[in-house]
Amino acid sequence: MKILVVGGGGREHAIIKKLKENKAVETIFALPGNGGIARDAVCVNVGATDLDGITAFAVENNIDYAVVAPDDPLVLGCVDRLEEKGIPCFGPRANAAIIEGSKAFSKDLMKKYGIPTAQYEIFTDLDAALAYLKTAPIPTVIKADGLALGKGVIIAQTREEAEQAVCEMMQNKKFGKSGETVVIEEFLTGPEVSVLSFTDGETVVPMVSSMDHKRAMDGDKGLNTGGMGTVAPNPYYTKEIAETCMQTIFLPTIRAMKAEGRTFKGCLYFGLMLTPDGPKVIEYNCRFGDPETQVVLPLLQSDLLTVMQAVTNGTLRDTPVTFADAHACCVIMASSGYPLSYEKGYEITIPEALNDAVYVAGAKLADGRLLTSGGRVLGVTAVEGSLKEAVASAYAKVEQITFGNAFYRRDIGARALAAAEE
Repeated sequence: MKILVVGGGGREHAIIKKLKENKAVETIFALPGNGGIARDAVCVNVGATDLDGITAFAVENNIDYAVVAPDDPLVLGCVDRLEEKGIPCFGPRANAAIIEGSKAFSKDLMKKYGIPTAQYEIFTDLDAALAYLKTAPIPTVIKADGLALGKGVIIAQTREEAEQAVCEMMQNKKFGKSGETVVIEEFLTGPEVSVLSFTDGETVVPMVSSMDHKRAMDGDKGLNTGGMGTVAPNPYYTKEIAETCMQTIFLPTIRAMKAEGRTFKGCLYFGLMLTPDGPKVIEYNCRFGDPETQVVLPLLQSDLLTVMQAVTNGTLRDTPVTFADAHACCVIMASSGYPLSYEKGYEITIPEALNDAVYVAGAKLADGRLLTSGGRVLGVTAVEGSLKEAVASAYAKVEQITFGNAFYRRDIGARALAAAEE
């Protein structure tokens, strides 16, 4: 089989490594891939949002199956385009990917179908939004409606911060069209949980839960990032909570999307808050999370391609999906200065023995050398019998990898370890 994977980050590297385990897979093409992915796939210089280029390549190379991993091409309709050419795909069509593409849509969906989430108001007019903020409860959450690379959410601790966030989005166009509409939400409290799930539009199979670490600095301080590390499973996510989520959130969401004529097939990511009033949805993503994928897929015991094909074919109910009874920890090694400005072009040294544990995100090949080319450079994952062992093992591996300007948090998993001991 010839497989095409759209995307070029750590998430895609994790997906590619898992797909390679299937003996039927002959070649995997990554569009565009990156310097690290080039060890495991054939990288082709076609951008992830170049739908014409992706479609043409897939047709010319007789691709048997495609995996569209990032949010942008999904929302733009990459799956629609490939399926029109007869190429089976993993990922939602554009009319279902809107569940991430528009926060206003997803909030209204939850309201209509009684899915628990934060109270909210939607604004398309700046003056109306500012007027609302004069009496809104503080802290409050300001969200750009559209895609914003995971950075379109501001938790405002004061009215001034809230007003500034709204002005930056709506007036200063910080996120372009994505911020023309804003959602202002009630601030929820409680542990956060990420649950990725396979769904064919009828059946939903949650994967192992995980805990992301969004802030740049130790102690959950500093700016929000795309994610500085993850652990799985999340100790706050008990069997009882999982069953509640299945009945009040997961199944109702799948059924709501189908009822709206937007049947969702692919990976649906549930960002949850375990509030004193029960689990509530913070956000949906229409794809695998990054870096959650880097701890969830290493725990998957079932063949990933088989599961993905079952999602595409609508046979997920009859397909076993099992995960190891183990723990995983992923530490992101970033460029110092991320998520703001940072220098690139430093050579990365990864011991050969660690290749299987490393998922490369922001790196390029130049004259046979692997050089940094992004903010989040790579993720280092360890799987062990206990969370404590997984964390220790991940950091032991991190210490063996070098590149100039390297930066990483030193407390990934600390919160989960403390929760596990409670």
